Amino acid sequence: MGANGDLLPINLGKIFMNKNNLNETVKILKSGTAQVLPEDDFVKKLSSGKKLKIKLGMDPTAPDLHLGHAVVLSKLKQFQFLGHEIIFLIGDFTARIGDPTGKSKTRPPLSEEQVKTNSKTYLNQIGKILDISKTKVCYNSEWLSKISFEDVIKLTGKVTLARLIEREDFAKRMKENESIGFHELFYPILQGYDSVFLKADIELGGTDQTFNLLFGRFLQEQFDQEPQVIMTMPILEGLDGVQKMSKSLGNYVGLWESADQAYGKLMSISDELMWRYFLLLLDKTEDKIEQMQLDVKTEKLHPMKLKKQMAYDIIKKFWSEQEAEFAQEKFESLFQKRDYSVATEIEMPKDNSNPIWIVDLLKLLGVATTSSQVKRLLQDGAVYIDGLEIKDLKAEIYWVSGQIIKVGKHKIFKIK
Repeated sequence: MGANGDLLPINLGKIFMNKNNLNETVKILKSGTAQVLPEDDFVKKLSSGKKLKIKLGMDPTAPDLHLGHAVVLSKLKQFQFLGHEIIFLIGDFTARIGDPTGKSKTRPPLSEEQVKTNSKTYLNQIGKILDISKTKVCYNSEWLSKISFEDVIKLTGKVTLARLIEREDFAKRMKENESIGFHELFYPILQGYDSVFLKADIELGGTDQTFNLLFGRFLQEQFDQEPQVIMTMPILEGLDGVQKMSKSLGNYVGLWESADQAYGKLMSISDELMWRYFLLLLDKTEDKIEQMQLDVKTEKLHPMKLKKQMAYDIIKKFWSEQEAEFAQEKFESLFQKRDYSVATEIEMPKDNSNPIWIVDLLKLLGVATTSSQVKRLLQDGAVYIDGLEIKDLKAEIYWVSGQIIKVGKHKIFKIK
């Protein structure tokens, strides 16, 4: 459910209620993860009985969070349920450097104003998953902006260049003679220092953050601290099932979106991707997923019914049960009963004497952000206006009240 709901599956909740059941607790916490390093230390920390500091850092490089972020936030929620100290770190200082992870060239740093604007939206969105009242929220500018140059020299003196350029993206760029900004070398050092300052016991992140997380462990050792365990979560594929979920790629389900919009997007994914969403977003075990796959194969379950259940459960988990009911009813009315009276209404300017370019129309509807995205939709035969397919990127549309616009399988709008 939403911020006040229970994000834990029934079986997980029962196991966690028995906090002495260490083996089962470890098994559940590891479920859905990519790696836990080192695993022996993980078990040791959990068995210590002390309240652990569980850290997750996010740079506010964009104002919006999506279900891709929910994967790691949901894992954080499990630790919160166990009573550990949850530290949600907003990297407002490191965002001004720009994380070079996965980049083939230097990323332009964000301005302080951009970072402030993006940071403001984060707490409301993570509140859909975490109990904010029990979450310690930090900004790394609180300590990184106060470090003297002497401190920087001492800090970097604990690190070798050889260690830094072990990073896959740095090594690749050097091999391809691509430039690496000196400031980029500081990024993993500063992220690692965050763990030193916060004395983190466990740090979570995506698989693309493995080097940075391990670097935090390395720096803690240099400062004679007990090194953190790192827990990496798989990267969630976007709606296209190919690339990772990203707003810039248009393949996302945003945590800020309305429940019915999110439900419709979830219903558009492939049957194959559905299993991935069950695993990473709904904490289904691999055994359970295998059983569902068998039921589909033997026709005990219809994949459409299962996908509707998946979409419903995700909306219930990250929005609310009431919104999940509404979203499913609206979807069924639109796509099964063909009742367009419940379609999302779009208000257009009263003066319709001048047409609107198809690109601008689809941007207005929020189904695309760039001309190239619109071009792909048109090429895929995904855009219909009152039943007429639109294929020309230069098309100009005269709108009238009651006009029905369909984009893809599960997005229908009505001109107000």
